Amino acid sequence: MRYHSTAMQLPIFLRRRLTASVLSLVLGAGGAISPAVAHELPELGDVAGEELPLMLEKKIGQQIMQEIRQREISYLDDYDVEAYLNQLGGRLAGFSKDPGFGFEFFALNDPSINAFAMPGGYIGVHTGLLLAAQSESELAGVLAHEISHVTQRHIARQLYQSKRVSIASMVGMALGLLAASSNPQAGAAAVAASQAGAISAQLAYSRDFERESDRLGFEMLGRAGFDQHGMALFFERLRQASRLYENNATAYLRTHPLTSERIADMQNRETGLGYRQVPDSLEFHLVRAKLRALQGRPDDAVKLFSSQLAERKFTNEIAARYGLAYAQFRARNWAAAQEAIDAARALSKGAASLERLAAEVRLAQGKADEGVRIYRSAMERYPLNRALVYGYADALLQSRQFDTALRFSEEQLRVQPFDIRLHRQRAGAYAGLGKNAMQHRALAEVFALQGQTAGAIGQLELAIKAGDANFYEMSAIDARLRELKIRRLEELKDKN
Repeated sequence: MRYHSTAMQLPIFLRRRLTASVLSLVLGAGGAISPAVAHELPELGDVAGEELPLMLEKKIGQQIMQEIRQREISYLDDYDVEAYLNQLGGRLAGFSKDPGFGFEFFALNDPSINAFAMPGGYIGVHTGLLLAAQSESELAGVLAHEISHVTQRHIARQLYQSKRVSIASMVGMALGLLAASSNPQAGAAAVAASQAGAISAQLAYSRDFERESDRLGFEMLGRAGFDQHGMALFFERLRQASRLYENNATAYLRTHPLTSERIADMQNRETGLGYRQVPDSLEFHLVRAKLRALQGRPDDAVKLFSSQLAERKFTNEIAARYGLAYAQFRARNWAAAQEAIDAARALSKGAASLERLAAEVRLAQGKADEGVRIYRSAMERYPLNRALVYGYADALLQSRQFDTALRFSEEQLRVQPFDIRLHRQRAGAYAGLGKNAMQHRALAEVFALQGQTAGAIGQLELAIKAGDANFYEMSAIDARLRELKIRRLEELKDKN
């Protein structure tokens, strides 16, 4: 059982899985990183101040996140889990020291207990942490701690060690550190190649930073309406559990200084609080049920939830029936899945995850109109839920309502212009309508947002060759192509 609170200091998620393509970013060409990462990044000597400027910190985080989405096999691209984490994290961040910072939470399919913050407000959460937390307040306590590392600019202070190190080099150093525990020799070489070996040892959070994040996270929990006892309870349980795994204890304590002093500080803050019962949200139980339903073979998941319901051994009946429905959905037993999800909905006052699965079951049965109707109704009730937005767009494409899908994706892109999923869905709508040039135009934005400028240029060149764009569409394609060619030249210049 492991939990590491880290910035760029050896998070677990790439220990066993870091792909060769990510390593090549930091090991190839004497430590050079990909042109997309290096694009328009100045030397730190060009900027002033005692910490990394916020704009550059966000740029670094964005580039690292792109690599994770594209190459890290444990990245969990699940609408419901991601929506829940951002809902919970957003609620906490709204009561932080910097509520306007802008956070993005994502999940990694890894059984170890871990969460980590990266530059720019990107916070990763392992599925093991979601399943190990015994209450939503415990999970919120970990996220509040990580949010505080970001808002207090701990990461920026750690990275900003030398004005002779370029931002591009720091991205390379960060990726190298992510690789270090998977392949220590390669990771060390990557750090050295990125010209940051001399400061790599300083990237672990100091005990002062940890204590500060504990204090601010504790205050954040209370303001957000969670049980503040949850933070100390969770960390103390993790400390006790780590003693059962002697091989991990040293590394755990070295990378995350969870000392008796810190635990005592947390418990002292609870003095005088009194007992406060804070019920877990239904979505907390639902997301945990889904993660369990995703484990192992579908038939085993069906047996697990069927047994829980038969023996009445569950924490939340709605979640147990939802878990059974999702397990049956995985097993492609549509009738049983519909029976289970309808039973869950009948017991509930409503939840976005329940409505989404109900819609997906209808779609799987070929009841496209009914599935789309459920999605529309759910979005009226939960207009801010991104899982419903993506699911509805997918449902329109699946039911071949391409005109509606195109209008919807473009409407959403006016609000979220950098959303890769929406650009993909728009490309799918254009493909369904037979508009080849505009399909390639939409795909070009997907490539561009992923930092693959050469691929984006290739898509725009295909759009020109398609020959079915009108004058205004062709003008937009030409203008965008010129922009990206300029960017590509700058990337190649930086690389050389």
